[in-house]
Amino acid sequence: MTSQVSSPAEQTGEAAREARVAQEAPGADEAAVREQRDGEQRDGARRAEARHDEARHDEAPRGAPVQRVPEKEIRRLDRVIIRFAGDSGDGMQLTGDRFTSETASFGNDLSTLPNFPAEIRAPAGTLPGVSSFQLHFADHDILTPGDAPNVLVAMNPAALKANIADVPRGGEIIVNTDEFAKRAMAKVGYATSPLEDGSLDGYRVHPVPLTTLTIEALKDFGLSRKEAERSKNMFALGLLSWMYHRPTEGTEQFLRRKFAKKPEIAEANVAAFRAGWNFGETTEDFAVSYEVAPATAAFPPGTYRNISGNLALSYGLIAAAHQADLPLFLGSYPITPASDILHELSRHKNFGVRTFQAEDEIAGIGAALGAAFGGSLAVTTTSGPGVALKSETIGLAVSLELPLLIVDIQRGGPSTGLPTKTEQADLLQAMYGRNGEAPVPVVAPRTPADCFDAALEAARIALTYRTPVFLLSDGYLANGSEPWRVPDLEDLPDLGVTFATGPNHTLQDGTEVFWPYKRDPETLARPWALPGTPGLEHRIGGIEKQDGSGNISYDPDNHDFMVRTRQAKTDGIAVPDLEVDDPGGSARTLVLGWGSTYGPITAAVRRLRAGGDAIAQAHLRHLNPFPANLGEVLKRYETVVVPEMNLGQLALMIRAKYLVDARSHTQVNGMPFKAERLAAALKEVLDAQ
Repeated sequence: MTSQVSSPAEQTGEAAREARVAQEAPGADEAAVREQRDGEQRDGARRAEARHDEARHDEAPRGAPVQRVPEKEIRRLDRVIIRFAGDSGDGMQLTGDRFTSETASFGNDLSTLPNFPAEIRAPAGTLPGVSSFQLHFADHDILTPGDAPNVLVAMNPAALKANIADVPRGGEIIVNTDEFAKRAMAKVGYATSPLEDGSLDGYRVHPVPLTTLTIEALKDFGLSRKEAERSKNMFALGLLSWMYHRPTEGTEQFLRRKFAKKPEIAEANVAAFRAGWNFGETTEDFAVSYEVAPATAAFPPGTYRNISGNLALSYGLIAAAHQADLPLFLGSYPITPASDILHELSRHKNFGVRTFQAEDEIAGIGAALGAAFGGSLAVTTTSGPGVALKSETIGLAVSLELPLLIVDIQRGGPSTGLPTKTEQADLLQAMYGRNGEAPVPVVAPRTPADCFDAALEAARIALTYRTPVFLLSDGYLANGSEPWRVPDLEDLPDLGVTFATGPNHTLQDGTEVFWPYKRDPETLARPWALPGTPGLEHRIGGIEKQDGSGNISYDPDNHDFMVRTRQAKTDGIAVPDLEVDDPGGSARTLVLGWGSTYGPITAAVRRLRAGGDAIAQAHLRHLNPFPANLGEVLKRYETVVVPEMNLGQLALMIRAKYLVDARSHTQVNGMPFKAERLAAALKEVLDAQ
């Protein structure tokens, strides 16, 4: 879903920027900001009271029955964090995705955090079986899915028990009371009902019999009770859509498309959705609804759509192949959380995309390397366990010096680990996880939308330097989403390649021959010869080759030269200098990150600066080779802190290469950093100076 966004000049002033930064200030500043915000909300509510009743009811979904009720209060908010939670079979991911799509079309900035079990159908009503979807949306630019939900929608006792600790006091909780039976509560350790024992007194609780209301709304559709119950997530979506003034037509159209082969199911879901909207409009329990204005100032003019990391990465690969004028080949074995890329690319045969679902990881990368030899932009997708299996073939690609993209969507490990949780623990595996000296460039995106640009950059390096390249995303980026500005085709880089067409070397006797390892003096890349081209026959395989001729060679000096040449080729890759965000240039501490830590780090840094602290930030996209100015940047600061979702892998590399006493701040709990906690940790470092 796309939307047009304009950016008025008056919205780019310093005052507007300071206001947005102040909204993330910690401690005492939070109270001041909250007081100011509450005042603004009350003012907005007073203005809203003057609206005509007829205008209010114009917001109802088309065709939905509406009761005329007294005008309800409307409060204006600058941002909201909502978490939908229920069993993995309750449709929480679909519910969150639809709310996100409508929010994106409305023009809010947003960030999402899907969180679900690894099992296809986890045990119902249990804590391990809880699936949740968190959405943070705002009228200004935001960077993370939020630390704590303002609103929790709990579909059963397990969802409440698993998420209540994250909800701040005063937060709103919408509870499906129909599921709070003794057996269901006992299953998750509730001796008494939390709806009755006073344990939720510090929250604004809305008890709603979602299941009963859904069944009642669908009584004329001839569905069984079980079939009708499945639509309770749409009732909840309708209620939240009313509560936050979300568009509705897109969701109704989506439901009719999704269930086109079962129109009765489609209409039942639409009816449940409308019933939820009308319930919010008519019930006295929801006396207030909320408005969050579009984030007009956050976006440059252009066409935007909501996009997840895996989808952006898929589009980036297609764009790279188009810009290189090459067919795109994906050799892959399904593995969470990378499988969405295989699914998406398989839909785009019209763009010259070929997808091959192999029988295992080794076959997947073997086919991809063969496609690279045949002249395709070749890609293999996987996660950490698959990288381990592909390591020998990655080494072969290093030896053959062919372009190949290895997309690693990192997840919790080791072994099977946490398939649906996020981690950044494959960095050292990408750097060194092969036998022998086998250098591979490494690129890492920092946001879901940035996965598009990172894919283009990885393809540029692979094609220009004839080398395999690691693209390190992770589960947080892959499944999360944010608005993405659709680029103009003319703004994309030219990735065109030139294949060898004839002999490139003259022997002493005057014979013209083709040398497969005769290198470009600038990039050290060898020529790319398509198989079947007359006169370009050459040996291929993993045994060491003689420089130039490509003949098999066991000569010690030649091997030493080839090892050093391959390393020099990687070291010589042209990457942009590292940009440092250090307003005023007075900071003594630098926060250095990579990959998906960008959002939490930036949010934490904003909080600290809003509180008067001077702190610098830099974020690495290129991890091998590092930017040429990284050493000089590190020397400017007394303290370097490296937050990572591992046990300090980048910090280890920084210490080893630059002899800098980089401090690690690590987390390996399967979840992204929370900005508030990260800001507190950085504050301790600043105060100790």
